[in-house]
Amino acid sequence: MSALTRCLQEEAAAIAAAAGRLSNEEVEAALVLLDQCADRRSKLVISGVGKSGIVARKIAATFSSIGVMAIYLNPLDALHGDLGVVANDDVTLLLSNSGETQELLDILPHLKRRGTRRIALVGRVHSSLARGSDVVLDGSVDREVCPLNLAPTASTAVAMAIGDALAAVWMERRGISPQDFALNHPAGALGKQLTLSASDLMVPATRLTALERLTALTEVITTLTSDGVGAGWIRDDNTPDKIAGLITDGDLRRALQQHPPETWGSLTAGDLMTADPITVPSHLLAVEALKQMERNHRKEIGILPVVDAEKRLLGLLRLHDLVQAGLA
Repeated sequence: MSALTRCLQEEAAAIAAAAGRLSNEEVEAALVLLDQCADRRSKLVISGVGKSGIVARKIAATFSSIGVMAIYLNPLDALHGDLGVVANDDVTLLLSNSGETQELLDILPHLKRRGTRRIALVGRVHSSLARGSDVVLDGSVDREVCPLNLAPTASTAVAMAIGDALAAVWMERRGISPQDFALNHPAGALGKQLTLSASDLMVPATRLTALERLTALTEVITTLTSDGVGAGWIRDDNTPDKIAGLITDGDLRRALQQHPPETWGSLTAGDLMTADPITVPSHLLAVEALKQMERNHRKEIGILPVVDAEKRLLGLLRLHDLVQAGLA
């Protein structure tokens, strides 16, 4: 066994031991406070010093990502004005391995005075910080992985794991869905799949030049070139803002192949277009539109018209834009 493997196993063992030490009653009380925090739209304020402060920042980031308004508060800054961010409806999570971190003990009476509920995540359940808190989570370890038993290693791993577990159990209890998660991750792959709609990525109709059925081939080519979208739309004869057909670059090439060159001068948009093309509503998720493009068996689809409830053209959705948005 390598030394690295041994250290990892020791940290894993420390987390497993901590799981066995945690009080079910204290964990439930912490989850109730987190529920109240979410229901009231109040803040989860997480604080710690040194390595515990780094763990506190990560736990705050995790809770923020699942829909809890969580922030990290530097306790030293709190004593010099930043305590103003803490309201009486907020919940604080205070991290300290010793439970005797002076900066946290200094802000404790001020939190009590304003009625802020306090959860202590500590390595000593009978410490001063634990005695001054409403809920105590036991994050103690037998020893650090550090060979000197000094550098915070196993203790920070346990604190991090408890914070992650609290977040995971809270998500489970609240029924947080992938859609909920995506709302806070709009730039991630999942966020894009669950939030971007066809209307977000389409080329709007205001940028497109409408064609008539009788528009000549030369004008069709000019319009497709000038619009630079790779397609042109043909308006309905009776309702000008509705789409009657679509001409893509592919449609144009296929039509020219099918007609002798001597007849090209008489071709019009009506001869070239795909009549009654497949359309998608503006609210359709962009990833679902992508699936329609990929699964169509009639022919390859690279552009989909986006329409409203009355079938009026709102824009054109291009495969290129879906790929560029990271959906493919």
